[in-house]
Amino acid sequence: MRPRLLHPDREFDTHGRLPRQAATLVQDLELSTLTAAMARGDKRIADIAQRALLAPLTDLDAIAYRQAVVRDCLAHPNDARALYALAVAAIERAEQASWAFMPRKPASIVRHARDVLLAYLESLRALRRLADRRGEHVASDALRVFFELIRRELDDAALREMERHLRALRFTAGIRVSAGLGPANKARDIVLHHGRARARVWTRLERWWPPLRRRREPAFSYQLDPADENGVRALDEVRDRILEGVSVTLAQASEQVAGFFHALRSEMAFYVGCLNLAERLGELGAATCLPEPVADAPGPWQAQGLYDPCLALSADQPPVDNDVAPQAASLVIVTGANQGGKTTFLRSVGLAQLMLQAGMVVAARSLRAGACAGIFTHFKREEDASMTSGKLDEELARMSAIVDELRPGSLLLLNESFAATNEREGSEIAHQIVDAVTESGVRVYFVTHLDDFARRRYERDAAGTLFLRAERRPDGERTFKLRPGAPERTSHGMDLYRAIFGDADDGVGDAEDEAAGPTADAHPPHTPT
Repeated sequence: MRPRLLHPDREFDTHGRLPRQAATLVQDLELSTLTAAMARGDKRIADIAQRALLAPLTDLDAIAYRQAVVRDCLAHPNDARALYALAVAAIERAEQASWAFMPRKPASIVRHARDVLLAYLESLRALRRLADRRGEHVASDALRVFFELIRRELDDAALREMERHLRALRFTAGIRVSAGLGPANKARDIVLHHGRARARVWTRLERWWPPLRRRREPAFSYQLDPADENGVRALDEVRDRILEGVSVTLAQASEQVAGFFHALRSEMAFYVGCLNLAERLGELGAATCLPEPVADAPGPWQAQGLYDPCLALSADQPPVDNDVAPQAASLVIVTGANQGGKTTFLRSVGLAQLMLQAGMVVAARSLRAGACAGIFTHFKREEDASMTSGKLDEELARMSAIVDELRPGSLLLLNESFAATNEREGSEIAHQIVDAVTESGVRVYFVTHLDDFARRRYERDAAGTLFLRAERRPDGERTFKLRPGAPERTSHGMDLYRAIFGDADDGVGDAEDEAAGPTADAHPPHTPT
């Protein structure tokens, strides 16, 4: 019996190896900020959320399977949290019942497994009550099948039978066993029978009324002298042999029930994390939605009100959002003013894709996109502190490792890559790498200040390329909006100069305008059809 709330046909792997690019994605997309908001201090939720995000689903049916559960949880948040809390409490109660256990002999194993199962029994009853109350209110296949399983397998008769067997394993009336004699008078065909609770009561009555002893059937008995150490040792060996088979069965049953509750805790941790994130972003006034996954990756990519949720969580306010018009471009080049929101936009794209393929809500008013075969980032890094390699060496080494992992249908996010050398060489490297990966069926988003690269791509009017530009008003104000537009020959760095050093009538501002040239907006924005 398994919950299977994250996958329809298998359990969620909580200990599997993460993809090679996992650490890079966490760093470049600031995933720790996102998972911290999902966790609200619960380390288990943070771990499960990160694993789900770093192991994106590629099957649309699997994504829809999770989205249906998320929709149920958003509609009934108290029930989702109650189910998670129930699993957490069940595991904690069982751990308290076994904290000092040292599994050595069958008798101690039986005692330990019995106590653990009795602790789980109360949680199973609570789970059955929750299924009775809320099982009819869910719409997702996952929760509906789960609650039906609970009601079917844990009906009243089954719960009573479980308790009866566990109570009997306390052996309050002693251990009742039958056996035959084999060669050398060795016991064989050992059968453990239900103990009769009335036996102890009958013994007490005999003490008060001796005539009752005559009514008992004649039997041979032997009372062991407490000082007979060898006899006690031999009796313990007999008892362990009697309970050996029971100990194995009980230990397996205990492990299975524990596995069920651990799986339920892990899977519901993800959904509670989704609830926490949606509620936190809602408190900030930021929109969330369940995206629409489409077939034929990379397929079209369309978003309204797309924003970086990590920026919203860090700033404690909703950031500026952007719309991405319907397009199936294999290459998106983002240029424009420094500090204009380009990297934030790139991060919002990567996070939205990961969140979509995790089956959770995304930071946008709407999103329609395909499932990628893999998501990769190549962001600029600080200088190598060990001085073992140059900055360009480090960039190219990371890019080589990414290329080895890329597959058709992957998404590659480049942030100011190949800028560690001069303009001409950096642009040439960018041309060759971008051409190679896009021709292999990889979608690329490239934030760049390489003017030669951007202008050559624009003048070539390459099919399937979308050009976005960070908006800057005439007075230098950044709106953090990205609009379709031709790349400019300047990143308006003089705006930062003036902000830091103040306005100076020394002609430096004119130099920037001249660098932009008369052709900066000479061509209309190129939008692929």
